[in-house]
Amino acid sequence: MTTDAPLMTRALGLAAQALFLSNPNPRVGCVIIAPDGQVLGEGFTQQAGGPHAEVVALRAAQAAGHDVRGATAYVTLEPCAHQGRTGPCCDALIAAGIARVVASIEDPNPLVGGQGFARLRAAGVAVEVGAGAAESRALNIGFFSRMLRGVPWVRLKVAASLDGATALHNGASQWITSPEARADGHAWRARACAILTGVGTVLADRPRLDVRAVATPRQPHVVVLDSHLRTPPDAPIFIAGRACWIYAAGPFDAQDSPAFAARRLALEARGATVSLRAGAGGRVDLPAMLRDLARRGVNELHVEAGHTLNGALLDAALVDELLLYLAPTLLGPGRGMADRPPLADVSQGLALEFGAVQPVGPDLRILARVQGRDRF
Repeated sequence: MTTDAPLMTRALGLAAQALFLSNPNPRVGCVIIAPDGQVLGEGFTQQAGGPHAEVVALRAAQAAGHDVRGATAYVTLEPCAHQGRTGPCCDALIAAGIARVVASIEDPNPLVGGQGFARLRAAGVAVEVGAGAAESRALNIGFFSRMLRGVPWVRLKVAASLDGATALHNGASQWITSPEARADGHAWRARACAILTGVGTVLADRPRLDVRAVATPRQPHVVVLDSHLRTPPDAPIFIAGRACWIYAAGPFDAQDSPAFAARRLALEARGATVSLRAGAGGRVDLPAMLRDLARRGVNELHVEAGHTLNGALLDAALVDELLLYLAPTLLGPGRGMADRPPLADVSQGLALEFGAVQPVGPDLRILARVQGRDRF
């Protein structure tokens, strides 16, 4: 129907309102329309454990005294068909008497994966799929990554001068970019499930790695890559109400083992979860860490780290997207965006695709995706 596109656009706008809210659940919007075109109810997915978009919309219609029998539900993701923290949304739509469901895209969750559509059709509900599919997938790129690849979508954030310096040669880096860019960066923090940094940043900068510059109903969890547990128990990253996951490789040697155990106990006493994922050279196994974060429900992983960890993630081909803030200044020799070995030929460079490029205050924000990385 010609009216499907604008109504799905409306549902996608609702889904965007769950950007900071619904993790680890996908961002979903729903609009229920009467046969005469009247909006009966609408809503978006709430915090984990709360109602999904379809139920919010049904409740809104009921609260307004509307009968939804024979109506059409526009929903930006396949209605779920499994019992999780909440009941199956497809059953709620069927019980309410919805006659038609227009959905953007099939849910990649193997617990759903077409079953919601099948149950709706078996109950006599007309189902159409495809309107707004690209927009819904883009809004939920981390959820699709976790479900289909078994790892989060990794977004690497860097603030640099126009000549690529992220810090001076002595390590000074505050502040290269403007307050506007820093506030914008907090919005990208807020949409992530977790923020990753390295122990070097924890020690040098003592960051909080929370969201302060924008309003958010939840704080992203924090992840620290700390091979030998040098994170101090009084680090500002320990904030009530959010998880702190520390990934280590283990003690330096047998002599360090008792001290390592003591450091681990001290961090766990602060509420941290310490996981050992030993890799080569006494370092953390980065792919294993990402798989573990996916099992913990991390959809989007926002990286704010130094050039060493940035380089390690890039060298291991684990970065999906770069979020770059470039300040209109030249700093000369200093620390670059990533510590990587020199290439023998320009053809060996990492190929990127520019996404959104726009000014943020006096700075420039560039979103650049690794070529082909979203084809899963």
